[in-house]
Amino acid sequence: MAQKWRVALGCDEAAYEMKQAMIEHVRSLGHEVEDFGTHDAQPVLYPDIAFEVAQAIADGRFDRGILMCGTGIGVAISANKVPGIRAAQAHDTYSAERARKSNDAQIVTMGARVIGIELAKTVAETFLSSEFDPGGRSQPKVDRIEAYERDHR
Repeated sequence: MAQKWRVALGCDEAAYEMKQAMIEHVRSLGHEVEDFGTHDAQPVLYPDIAFEVAQAIADGRFDRGILMCGTGIGVAISANKVPGIRAAQAHDTYSAERARKSNDAQIVTMGARVIGIELAKTVAETFLSSEFDPGGRSQPKVDRIEAYERDHR
C-alpha cells in the first residue's frame, strides 16, 4: 500500500481552478488535504500563501505541499525562503520524481498558465508517490544544502 500524506495546497488567483481540481484528485488518492487558499479568483499576494504552506510543513503539521500560481516560479521562490524547505517547480513527471528522489523536496510547484489540469494531476501524483532514498547517493548533496542553511540563518 502506498504511503498516505498530509498535504497542504495553496495557490494564487491564476491557479484557483487548478487548485480546486487538485484538492479532489489528491483526496481521491487517499491523502489528507488542507486548502490554504486562495478561496476565490480575486487577486491575492501569493507569497503569503506560499509562506503559510511552507511553514506548516517546516513545523511538521503537514508532510508534503503543492503550490500553484501562474508559472509556479513565484510560489517556489517564496516557499524556499522558509528555513528547512525545499520546493521544486515541476511541469513533467520526471522532474517531479527527481525533486523527491534526488532533492528530498517537500513541495512541488506548478504553473496554471504553463500546464493543463490533467498533467498537473499526474505531476502531483508522481511527486506524492516518489520517495527520497536516505543514505543514497543524493544524501550528501541534501546534507550540504541543510548545512549551508543552518550556517547562514
